Amino acid sequence: MKILVLIDGSKWSHMGALHAISIGKKKGAEVVLLSVLDKREARTMAFNYCTQSDKCEIIGTYEQNIWQDMHRSIEAELENIREYCTQEGCVCTIKIREGARREEIVAEIRENDYSLVVMGAFGQSGTSHPGSCLGEIAGEITTPLFIVR
Repeated sequence: MKILVLIDGSKWSHMGALHAISIGKKKGAEVVLLSVLDKREARTMAFNYCTQSDKCEIIGTYEQNIWQDMHRSIEAELENIREYCTQEGCVCTIKIREGARREEIVAEIRENDYSLVVMGAFGQSGTSHPGSCLGEIAGEITTPLFIVR
């Protein structure tokens, strides 16, 4: 049994990870932590900074630095969750994919034999309605989806 946990840096995805680890521990399942990084987000942040700072001549440098920071941040977060998972006695692996979030998540699920997908109901913005990613992938997969709220 393999459980895929979608990690986006939100408290909701962390709660999802805790539930997945609990299930994994009881069922002897492998827990796979997945985060998808989209370079378009780094480009948008760099553009916003450029327009506010009036330093657009080095927008490429901003974008590269933001992209590297995004990688470092999610890698550290995933490693912390993996350490906890290991302490709890579960086998845990980390995957980082790059690209459009919906497409990469659906591809990961379709390419692997997951018994369960766990994700938070809300993303990093924490708005009062379920995240757009939830609605986008729910109709495209047949794997059971556990939403943590």
